[in-house]
Amino acid sequence: MNIRPMTMADYDAVLGLMRGTPGVAVRAADAPEAIARYLARNPGLSLVAESDGEVIACVFGGHDGRRGSLHHVVVAPAWRGQGVGRALVARALDGLAAEGIHKTHIDVFADNEAAIAFWEATGWQRRGDIVRFSFNRSVDANV
Repeated sequence: MNIRPMTMADYDAVLGLMRGTPGVAVRAADAPEAIARYLARNPGLSLVAESDGEVIACVFGGHDGRRGSLHHVVVAPAWRGQGVGRALVARALDGLAAEGIHKTHIDVFADNEAAIAFWEATGWQRRGDIVRFSFNRSVDANV
């Protein structure tokens, strides 16, 4: 397995991985132009894991200057339970720490039991003291 920075050349493979994974939503924010902007604003913080040239996992990492965010941490089902997700998240957190970012958040759908179990097992703190609100100026169509 090789972990490396994500590029736009990985877009189709990453989108396919996301679309084929229960509990992951693909929306307008995942359109090619949006992902290109995200990768450009957060160089080297989004990663893919590959085996034999195939993308088997991904993570989008970024920050606002004070807090980090992870999005779409996805591991292909055949690779789960082998440390791929842990390694990918560790590399993303190392990249954020190198930029002075030491607190990072991730949003998980409330019904995504597998993801919740992963984050709890890896020492992340489940927050019960905040409520997230979202505003979407555009129609949130699927990509």
